[in-house]
Amino acid sequence: MKMFLAILLSTLLCACGSNTPASEPETSPQKEPVFVPVFNEDSAYCYIQRQVDFGYRIPNTEAHAKAAQYLASELKRHGAEVFVQEAPVKTYDGTLLNGKNIIASFDPDKKERVLLFAHWDSRPYADRDADPANHRQPIEGANDGGSGTGVLLEIARQISQAKPRIGIDIILFDAEDYGRPSFLEEPATDNGETWALGSQYWAKHPHKPGYKAKYGILLDMVGGTNATFHQEAFSLRFAPSVVKKVWETAQTIGYGSYFPTTPGGGITDDHLFVNDAGIPSIDIIDLRPDNSETGFYEHWHTVNDTMENIDRATLKAVGQTVLTVIYNE
Repeated sequence: MKMFLAILLSTLLCACGSNTPASEPETSPQKEPVFVPVFNEDSAYCYIQRQVDFGYRIPNTEAHAKAAQYLASELKRHGAEVFVQEAPVKTYDGTLLNGKNIIASFDPDKKERVLLFAHWDSRPYADRDADPANHRQPIEGANDGGSGTGVLLEIARQISQAKPRIGIDIILFDAEDYGRPSFLEEPATDNGETWALGSQYWAKHPHKPGYKAKYGILLDMVGGTNATFHQEAFSLRFAPSVVKKVWETAQTIGYGSYFPTTPGGGITDDHLFVNDAGIPSIDIIDLRPDNSETGFYEHWHTVNDTMENIDRATLKAVGQTVLTVIYNE
């Protein structure tokens, strides 16, 4: 069943009567209420589970290839025009990855567009696990990779049933989480550029020449229990008006506890390179300043990034906020 949220965008002005004839009072033009589909957190959860069921979504593996086929076909099923961009990229140690950026466009002929994106790969190293024996083990990536993708698949499903006024593009970037592992002893020299390889490739080779969007929203680690989406520093630097729009929307519809209006640290993530491509973009990412060791949620880059630690309430808060933002454009 699909429900809707109505948001009243303007109110009528009232005038007092008098004993003398008067011209009819002026009123502000009343806009039609905006209808926003209700985000289904159970559907998003199932989309995450489906990804995890493929196994570790590490580039150059069979599980990765099967997951890519599924994601592309699911977006097509929801009515998007889908293009899989082959993205050959090299890792921190020179390994060549056959990356795949999965790009879906709804109403591709509309000039006014918003870009929603996440990464869909999973990390090959649990290098932040408490047990050093796990550091070279891969992670399931239920939250880190799976959650953002799951939320976007559910948004795509909602768009297929009731389209917003603007065109929407969804990009699932590959090879975001293949960055230099922390267990290596030699000094790091990459300045963060061993991360977000798929978005770096796309920024240099956009799927359409001259592609532009009004703004972009990245979803990263949006399924953790007790998540807090502080305002990420690069988002505030490159797209402060988009941060304001999204955080005020969350406050208005009742999810302010998830979106505190306090600044967080700057994260090398896919949005950084989308900003480099000229699209003002923000990162909705679970930042935990009180976690002094990593600054992220407790299962980040550990073997415990599993379905057991996905919270439907967090998926709902993020998904409903993003839907409300794009349907009010």
